[in-house]
Amino acid sequence: MGEADMRGCEHDGHLSWEHARRCARELGESLPAPVRELPLDRSIGSVLARDVRALVGLPAFDASAMDGYAVAGVGPWRLVGRRLAGNSGIGVVLRPGEAVEVATGARVPKGTESVLPYERARVEGGPGSDGTRVRGEVEHGRHVRWSGEETAPGETFLVRGHRVGAASLGIAASLGHETLPVFAPTVAIVVTGDEITRSGLPGDGRVRDAIGPILPEVVGWAGAQVDSVRYLGDDRAALAEVMAEGDTDVVVVCGSSSKGPADHVRSILAETGAETVVDGVQCRPGHPQLLARCGDTTIVGLPGNPGAAMVAALTLFAPLVSALAGRPDPARVQGRVPVSGEIVSHSRDTRLVAVRLDERGHAAPVGHDSPGSLRGAALADAYAVVPPGWPVAAGRAGAGSQDSDGVELVRLP
Repeated sequence: MGEADMRGCEHDGHLSWEHARRCARELGESLPAPVRELPLDRSIGSVLARDVRALVGLPAFDASAMDGYAVAGVGPWRLVGRRLAGNSGIGVVLRPGEAVEVATGARVPKGTESVLPYERARVEGGPGSDGTRVRGEVEHGRHVRWSGEETAPGETFLVRGHRVGAASLGIAASLGHETLPVFAPTVAIVVTGDEITRSGLPGDGRVRDAIGPILPEVVGWAGAQVDSVRYLGDDRAALAEVMAEGDTDVVVVCGSSSKGPADHVRSILAETGAETVVDGVQCRPGHPQLLARCGDTTIVGLPGNPGAAMVAALTLFAPLVSALAGRPDPARVQGRVPVSGEIVSHSRDTRLVAVRLDERGHAAPVGHDSPGSLRGAALADAYAVVPPGWPVAAGRAGAGSQDSDGVELVRLP
């Protein structure tokens, strides 16, 4: 997003919910995508930033595809040895008329032409001058996994833009990789408030932290890596220092984003000359949220109330970070669904209402939509996006078209 586009997202008041989400997504798409080499076990779900080439062939050596006998030339074959998986067998050469007993996955000797499976083999003789011989019908070249036949060394096997799944990790490991180059923004989480306690029962004037446990999961769900989780009081200097560090792609600050005496994010941003992209959103809960650029770091400000923070995370944070990670926004659900029950809209703000999908696929409100509570979100499958002026839907599910009576959904992590 260029400066002109960013200015186009600014507004004298709060932005509409849709406009704010669009600004967050466009900002993420406009920024240089952060590329990192991540260990395989941390790469799943990520998007590849570069093509990935095989460091070895697959198979890396000629191996038996069956339990049986590696043979050379025309039978019968004189049995000259035995080889199990894991034996190197380097330097062993199979001559015409010879056979070696092999296990599936074992390296076959140099000179092997085929493998004769046990079920097609007849073994004759035993210890003596002629030794043991093996007879049977073979197909030339069968039952041997030839070196590089699946993937040649240096061959591209995963391409840029590929979403890394479980099988991708397996093939990367088999071809010698320990890491993968992926789009992986890093996020620093800052939870503020003198009243926050992190364990035990909250006492007088104290509240148990309900946001800190949420955000690392939301970060991973959106496609980013958690760099750190910090707890600060209401100390302005400490918060300003963390916001100015610039060690991560995104800093998300929980609390301190409104306009009270202990809310410092906006004044810190103004003091540092940061460019504000979103300053408040016309939604309930979660309206005192913000999005800004401070140097090379993006700042996301979330409300201190847990329910409002969850809504704000899906409004600004998820679209921004998923764009940086090269992924679709995981919160957005395509299409509209009918409503079962009663949902009342707000006169000017978009409401995010916790709903559960019933057996017909209709959205039924679960209640408990207080900004300070996560109970509704915990019971719900999604939030229904209820725009200003949307009609009460009691008894109307299915009465008209989904376009007129349905609602959009935002998926919960």
